[in-house]
Amino acid sequence: MISKLLRGVLVAVLPIFIITGCNNQNNDHNQMDHDSKEMDHANMNHEDMDMSSNDKDKDNKTNEMEFAKPPNSFNRLASQNMIVTATKNVTRINTDDPIELSVMVSQTVWPATHKENQPGGIILVPVESWQIALASVDLIHHPNNGPVLFTKDQKIPDAVLKEINRLQPLGTADGTQIMVIGNLGKSELDKLKNFKLKQISETDPAAFAKEIDQFYSDIAGKTPQSVIIGSLEDKAKLYTLTAANWIAHMEEPLLYVSSNEIPQPTKEALQQRKGKANIYLLGPESVISKEVENELTSFGTVVRIAGDTPVQQSVSFATYKDEKTKFGWGLNDPGHGVSFISTKTPELAIAAAPFSHLGKHAPLIWLENGTLTKDVYEFLARLKPTFTDDPTVGPYNHAFLSGTFRSISYQTQGIIDEKLEIIPATGEGHAGH
Repeated sequence: MISKLLRGVLVAVLPIFIITGCNNQNNDHNQMDHDSKEMDHANMNHEDMDMSSNDKDKDNKTNEMEFAKPPNSFNRLASQNMIVTATKNVTRINTDDPIELSVMVSQTVWPATHKENQPGGIILVPVESWQIALASVDLIHHPNNGPVLFTKDQKIPDAVLKEINRLQPLGTADGTQIMVIGNLGKSELDKLKNFKLKQISETDPAAFAKEIDQFYSDIAGKTPQSVIIGSLEDKAKLYTLTAANWIAHMEEPLLYVSSNEIPQPTKEALQQRKGKANIYLLGPESVISKEVENELTSFGTVVRIAGDTPVQQSVSFATYKDEKTKFGWGLNDPGHGVSFISTKTPELAIAAAPFSHLGKHAPLIWLENGTLTKDVYEFLARLKPTFTDDPTVGPYNHAFLSGTFRSISYQTQGIIDEKLEIIPATGEGHAGH
């Protein structure tokens, strides 16, 4: 009887010991595996890590080279029977008229449907003077927060008047709703009688830029330590206009020099920085001489941002970043906005500057006679986004393209659209996504 009972107990208990033993053995093996992995990790040398890093850099460089290649097969029927001007990654503002563009950009950036998206103050500038209009772009930025709209022949175009009434600007800190740049006559000013105005009549570009610098400093409550220096000469126009998007985006003003001289108003504006100005010089020595650069060092630190051509200048500025002062766009990776304008229509750059103020905060990139050049292909390759398994997490790029199909073709738009598109890191297409 006892013998049978003992056998029953052993039958019931023995499997438990066996299972426990197996579990302990497995735990021992797991611990040994874990220890082994830790030892392997601990023994892994920096050379292996360096090789992995170098391989990744090499892959990235290979991808960039591939992304930078222009297409070689085109569809000649692609632009026929088009009923839209936008593509998935490109918003085209379809006009070559700077006055019309200023209104269209204003309506795009400031819907003005309610207080939160109405502008503070509107800037009315003469379309005839790119130097005056460009320096005024500094006022697009906060705390003013408003578009540049154009006057022509000292008159306010009807389309601009209608846009002013649509926007109903809220006013700046002192209540100013419209800043009138230039000499508008009384009959024209009377058209704005329902708004509070401030007028700046200075016509000398260097003196005007100094006034804008002071005006912005007054409304912002501080003087920016950093400034952009550009040439006011017509031969430098395409180089200097690349400042437009930055001064609309951030607080730094634009001050003017000529190729061989610093005007007195510019010196006086720089002196306000008390020898500690961060000066960013736009353009090569063919546009602003080395002598001017050297003279500017008496006012602070000088950095020249230069490209041999206007297109290269725009790319140099778009990719530049001063990590110490945080000046510059630093566009060297995916997930950005870009504003494209043809070198054939440079006057559009001022009207399109608000695209850098709100929304995608886009720098200006020139298209040489409306086409993509090697420098721009390589720039876009740096921005090319890729995904591992989920394209919905981005990053995404977007472009604004100002001009008609006459100035920038639909084919060029299509290439930009494709170059900005997010693709699988494997390069195998979107199948399965």
